[in-house]
Amino acid sequence: MPSLENSVTVISTNKVFPDKKSTLAELKLSVSDLPMLSCHYIQKGCLFTRPHLTPQELLSHLEHSLSLTLSHFPPLAGRLSTSEDGHVFLSCNDAGADIVFAEAKSVRVSDVITGVDVPGVVKEFFSYDRAVSYEGHNRPILAVQVTELNDGVFIGCSVNHAVVDGTSLWNFVNTFAEVSRGAENATRQPDFTRENVLISPAVLKVPRGGPKVTFDENAPLRERIFSFAREQILELKAMVNGERNGVEVLGKLSNDKLNGKLTEMMESLLDRNDAVSKTESKLEISSFQSLCALLWRAITRARNLPSTKTTTFRMAVNVRHRLSPKLNPEYFGNAIQSVPTFATAGEVLSRDIRWTADQLNQSVAAHGDERIREVVAEWEENPRCFPLGNADGASVTMGSSPRFPMYENDFGWGKPVAVRSGRANKFDGKISAFPGRDGNGSVDLEVILAPETMAGIECDGEFMRYVSKV
Repeated sequence: MPSLENSVTVISTNKVFPDKKSTLAELKLSVSDLPMLSCHYIQKGCLFTRPHLTPQELLSHLEHSLSLTLSHFPPLAGRLSTSEDGHVFLSCNDAGADIVFAEAKSVRVSDVITGVDVPGVVKEFFSYDRAVSYEGHNRPILAVQVTELNDGVFIGCSVNHAVVDGTSLWNFVNTFAEVSRGAENATRQPDFTRENVLISPAVLKVPRGGPKVTFDENAPLRERIFSFAREQILELKAMVNGERNGVEVLGKLSNDKLNGKLTEMMESLLDRNDAVSKTESKLEISSFQSLCALLWRAITRARNLPSTKTTTFRMAVNVRHRLSPKLNPEYFGNAIQSVPTFATAGEVLSRDIRWTADQLNQSVAAHGDERIREVVAEWEENPRCFPLGNADGASVTMGSSPRFPMYENDFGWGKPVAVRSGRANKFDGKISAFPGRDGNGSVDLEVILAPETMAGIECDGEFMRYVSKV
């Protein structure tokens, strides 16, 4: 297939203002917002088949819909500001968001969703390439790029990461789609209150010129989507939780006319597996944790790390429902914390997948109200930006969530064909989880790895066994 690089041409950039003036005062950035000032703007978008509108009609319609939606989300039409004492605020001053119209008439929908790796042209479907969130002092918090393809359209959102996390982002996109379909009221109204433990008097000292990303933006990487069907995930989860069907296994052995002694041994083995499972894991290991364990093992194998090397698997955890009292589910802003799980490469690879999944399970289960408040206090003692990246060559960072309603974004001509992201915050070992388009518990993993590591997991029998064969 010929290269699609540099296939996108920007036609216009317009400012869109909220339909109604903001009544919100300044919003103080929280201890979950401030560390993101050194991160790129989040870039997420949806690919659609061509709507029954001319390009100009489509752009006019989306501009109007965005204006109405910004009235529900006035922070996205604001700017960052820093007070004299160093506190960073989000000024809801109706300064506006950008909407960009672009063309990529040589690119087809099939070019984006077929093939092994995600094509590089997808990065051109987003504005504010490599923009750091601190730049929200001088540029819009939000840019929506509408790219017309040969037989479809891509709607890409670039949003300041110090202002939104995944929950807030997809609430905005869902509302934008809802308004585009003609709804007058948002189904899920965002909550802009700032009275919680995440709001702190601590001051983040920013270096002159603003913070920079903490990883190599130019490192060679491969990006691939691995899809997992519901049935494959349930099989993996059952195996990880020790829910093997002993009767079925023994029935097959009986059909093979194996002697009673072997049957007795198998019964003992199954009983022992169940006992180990129950003692090692007090809580059921989730489908997602099982999938993370599978990936952690495959990446660790592919990296050929020394057995004594400590590896880290980080998961972004939503703390809204973990705090006491709970935050509103639609709390607008970042309400996430990074939960690390540590194990040596030797432990990850010499123990079975149940052990690895159980380590992840225990880390997440322990991250309740008390631990969240400890993390806040630790940050207040040493305010700093979040060090994204894989500095030691042995880390995996899981972001996003298969629970986000990404495929509920029907703007009036059907649900998305695919969800993709831009260049933002990508480094060796960065993984993003999306729901599968078919729903019903299917999951897509957007995997970013060094080329040699990607080649390794593509040949990993344990991992590829569960990947859907498309």
